[in-house]
Amino acid sequence: MKLALKIDVDTLRGTKEGVPRLVELLKKHNAHATFLFSLGPDHTGRAIKRVFRPGFMKKVSRTSVVEHYGLKTLMYGTLLPGPDIGKRCGDIMRSVKDHGFEVGIHCYDHIKWQDYVVNKDAAWTQKQMQLAYDRFQKIFGEPAKTHGAAGWQMNVHALRQEQHLGFTYCSDGRGTHPFIPIYNAEIIACPQLPTTLPTLDELIGVDHITAENVATHVLSLTETPPPTGHVYTLHAELEGMKLAGVFEELLEGWKQQGYELVSMQEYFDSLDKSNLPHHEFIMGEIPGRSGTLALQGNPFLA
Repeated sequence: MKLALKIDVDTLRGTKEGVPRLVELLKKHNAHATFLFSLGPDHTGRAIKRVFRPGFMKKVSRTSVVEHYGLKTLMYGTLLPGPDIGKRCGDIMRSVKDHGFEVGIHCYDHIKWQDYVVNKDAAWTQKQMQLAYDRFQKIFGEPAKTHGAAGWQMNVHALRQEQHLGFTYCSDGRGTHPFIPIYNAEIIACPQLPTTLPTLDELIGVDHITAENVATHVLSLTETPPPTGHVYTLHAELEGMKLAGVFEELLEGWKQQGYELVSMQEYFDSLDKSNLPHHEFIMGEIPGRSGTLALQGNPFLA
């Protein structure tokens, strides 16, 4: 049974410090993974505006934002100019690919995408995706084949653009199994491989779950594998830094449970593409995360 590892890289610090650490851990455990990079400016400090979002302060109060992201990162885009991650870290990104890992697009400007894309029009959305697509090609010398939305935030224009850009598959939302997305009865011909497991920052601080026992909790969720396996999203700023020990516990536990730890492309290659179900692609809420995000909805019955 396969468990795909999807690594979201949100910040300059996560790229410089978390990514190399994750490469080291993955190679140590002979695990494959897909790294999705933020390719433009780091404007993490502008996330302060989320203070007015329901549930945001509750989440912040139980996860040490300063500890995980660093004070300097939290000033980028406000008190400090936002550094261009792609320009400063191209060598690190290319080294990930050179080590044999799949690479793809997370976004161009993480904060801009996560905070605004849901309500933006086609022109705005296409511009942001094109900026990321062009920067990826400049860094790697080849076009990207996959995209995983920042903050699991999407709109219909982004879905259409993924189809237009010819992505092999994408992983933009949360759900239970791979599917072909349907938006208002419109088929989007780019399969979605949703994240199937909760993230560490959604779990720690809830129901007596701590950094010390969260790995045990996640492993309890994967004890009985579903027919199509799992997709686990981790973050370079968390599992690649302060929570690296937790991630190593997970790697060891998943191997003991019999999972093959694979990239998203390897996971996609193992699927029966001719028989993927059609599901609605909706926005909704999940436990542990503030606001709404892209979700796998009900099966679509024509």
